[in-house]
Amino acid sequence: MAIALGRRISKRIIGIPYINRWFVFAFDLIVSGIGTGGAYLLACSIFNTDLGKRILFEIVLISLLASTVGFLLFKTYKNIIRHTSFQSIWRIAAALLTKTVLTTLAVCFIVAEISPRETGMAVAADFMFSFCTLVISRLAVVLFYQLTLNEFTKSRQKVLIYGVNANDIALSNIMNLNAQSKYVIGGYLKFSKRGDTYSIGNLPVYVIRKTTDLMRIIEKEYIEGILFTHQSDIWAERNRLIAYCMEQKLKLFTIPPIGKWKSSVPQVRNLNISDLLGRDEIRINTEKIAQDLKDKTVLVTGAAGSIGSELCRQIASFQVGKLVLFDNCETGIHNLRLELEETVPGLKLVPMVGDVRSKERLQYLFNLHHPQIVFHAAAYKHVPLMELNPNEAFIVNVRGTMNIAHTALEFDAEKFVMVSTDKAVNPTNVMGASKRLAEIYVQSLDHAIKAGQVKGRTQYITTRFGNVLGSQGSVIPRFEAQIAKGGPVTVTHPEITRYFMTIKEACLLVLEASNIGNGGDIMVFDMGTPVKIADLAKKMIQLSGYTLDTIRIEYTGLRPGEKLYEEVLSSIEHTRPTSHKKIRIANARTYDFESLLPDYDELIRLATSYQSNAVVSKAKEIIPEYVSNNSVFTQLDHGRKPSGVRMQEERPEASSAA
Repeated sequence: MAIALGRRISKRIIGIPYINRWFVFAFDLIVSGIGTGGAYLLACSIFNTDLGKRILFEIVLISLLASTVGFLLFKTYKNIIRHTSFQSIWRIAAALLTKTVLTTLAVCFIVAEISPRETGMAVAADFMFSFCTLVISRLAVVLFYQLTLNEFTKSRQKVLIYGVNANDIALSNIMNLNAQSKYVIGGYLKFSKRGDTYSIGNLPVYVIRKTTDLMRIIEKEYIEGILFTHQSDIWAERNRLIAYCMEQKLKLFTIPPIGKWKSSVPQVRNLNISDLLGRDEIRINTEKIAQDLKDKTVLVTGAAGSIGSELCRQIASFQVGKLVLFDNCETGIHNLRLELEETVPGLKLVPMVGDVRSKERLQYLFNLHHPQIVFHAAAYKHVPLMELNPNEAFIVNVRGTMNIAHTALEFDAEKFVMVSTDKAVNPTNVMGASKRLAEIYVQSLDHAIKAGQVKGRTQYITTRFGNVLGSQGSVIPRFEAQIAKGGPVTVTHPEITRYFMTIKEACLLVLEASNIGNGGDIMVFDMGTPVKIADLAKKMIQLSGYTLDTIRIEYTGLRPGEKLYEEVLSSIEHTRPTSHKKIRIANARTYDFESLLPDYDELIRLATSYQSNAVVSKAKEIIPEYVSNNSVFTQLDHGRKPSGVRMQEERPEASSAA
């Protein structure tokens, strides 16, 4: 009974995040005062001096005042006791030395009854007693936590931290001393030609020459996983250590920097495919972007979508005057509004439900709020679905873009930034063709403004990039759902490859492009190395703890409008550089705006009258390089002469390092 009660009490104590700093301050002050009083009593008794209660009280009071100065100066009370380190002990020594000097000076000038010999002995005894008591009390707390936690760590997963530096050591202390953590650090792991093992603190550092050496450590020390603390290590080891761990079904974890934790509990999570596909952190000129957006009214269309919502989050971090959210998805806008109101208090937010197909709704929005910067992310984007609904694709992606582009011009918006896609390059499907038509329209409109053919000052900039990780309806969430159901995981073709970029990375580059782009530019993002979708599926299956024997991959064939290899037109031959190394400007074919208008009017007329073959034929007429692939509209290409502007589709070198 007593043992069980003791365990419950111990568990409750170690569950306390930390001891209140002012309690620590008060404890240290009391110990310091007792130390001073005891030291002077000891010195006076040895030298047979009658100090008197009043004088002793004055000395203790002086000591408390001097201790307060020392503790506040060196902030000894701010360190979490269970994480006491050498630096903490040094602070205590410095604070007590300050207290000793101030107390000694005050006693020598104020208290004449004490001789220098008595003072010297009292000072030495005071410092030793106070220092030893404060240090031992802290070490006792650390020892208590370590001994008590041993009882409760048996159910926690034992992991190794990859790498060893000051931050990793601090993290291991925090995790091992946090009762609420589900993981316990068993040591550190690193590669070196000279395999060896040594210790830092009380934890071993396992140095291995090759990945196979890891199994000996795992079996001997009952290691269940590897924890990566730096994104750069994940990228560096994805083809070596991470690949080996997935083969051996060893768990892989990652954790954000301590400063980004949302609570005192370590934010450990399983490694996912986005971690493996990530790239170097995007660096943007936040000062220039902030200057560009400061106090401005910013409109984001398609704000409830994957790209639109992340754009809103990024824009909200700058001091915009007003952020207008525009989408026809009521629930998405509602949820985004609640999120931004919570995360960015004080932000002036205007949620508006509406459709870019409605000129009247756009007119109402601009007349009411007069947005100065427009980010146009609203679009239909799913290739096979748009192949079955071509008229809607052209009405939303082309007519919708025309509507908002002209409304922005009418209300004198400063900048219009359109989000496009790599599928607009040499389109093989309706969706890509509709986005290319939208690109052509805004680019030619900008050129017409510059040439004086159209009155206005709005700058039109197009941003073009490939697939984003985790976007609504993308391949990764689909694979995750299929794996959760036990498979099979469906891939259209063994050789199909795609470029991937994180949503955050894409939106940061959109903001940067809006800042550095000139009107009429099509800004192309560096998408990195293309990845085979089949390899992506394999990695996701392995990261989920399964093998290809338990969850199989099934090839279903290319869908309507799909092509094996996407193009982003980011090669040096077809682009020119900008001030940002990951953004280039496409040397795209230009069109005369006045000449385009009759064609676009006819295109919209055909789309709104739902003449599918006719509207696709019209799109092919405007875009000679538009050649359908694996589509019912392939028949419309028969007899068409190959366009001289169409780029040859070459097979890119696909990465298997998903």
